[in-house]
Amino acid sequence: MSVEKVLAISGKPGLYELKIQTRSGFIAESLIDGKRLTVGLRSNVSLLSEISIYTETGEVKLFEVFAKIANKENNGPALDHKASNDELLAYFGEIIPDFDRDRVYVSDIKKVLSWYNILQAANYVMTANASEVTTTGTVTIDNSTSEAVDAEVVEDDKPKAKRTRKKKTEDEE
Repeated sequence: MSVEKVLAISGKPGLYELKIQTRSGFIAESLIDGKRLTVGLRSNVSLLSEISIYTETGEVKLFEVFAKIANKENNGPALDHKASNDELLAYFGEIIPDFDRDRVYVSDIKKVLSWYNILQAANYVMTANASEVTTTGTVTIDNSTSEAVDAEVVEDDKPKAKRTRKKKTEDEE
């Protein structure tokens, strides 16, 4: 699996892998239990590769944060996202010392740690340098906007057949 295809779907727990794009949305598979679901165009979907964490000097990509957690934990699970707020802030401060405490909320930290633990349990976490993390494509699925995720997802470019009408002959009239 490519980490560029990991999705968070609003209103659905856990993380999903993008499997295939359809005319009305796409099909995603849960990383927790492997169940597939169809996601419509009106759903709010976020690619994890497009999410960043605010720091005092700029932004850090989410997969860079995951790599730092993996290095700290030797590819093991991170702190439970249900820990106290003070523990979460202290832990995240060890991972990213200069994170912007005004714009990164405890709920954001909980979500990051929860997502990391899901990826770790699904054996998708490996110690990686931040330079090895690459991102491609975006998906914005809200109301009427959708974009292809990457070259593997190809839309059907065949022209549609034109419908022709049979002319009535004089005998049929």
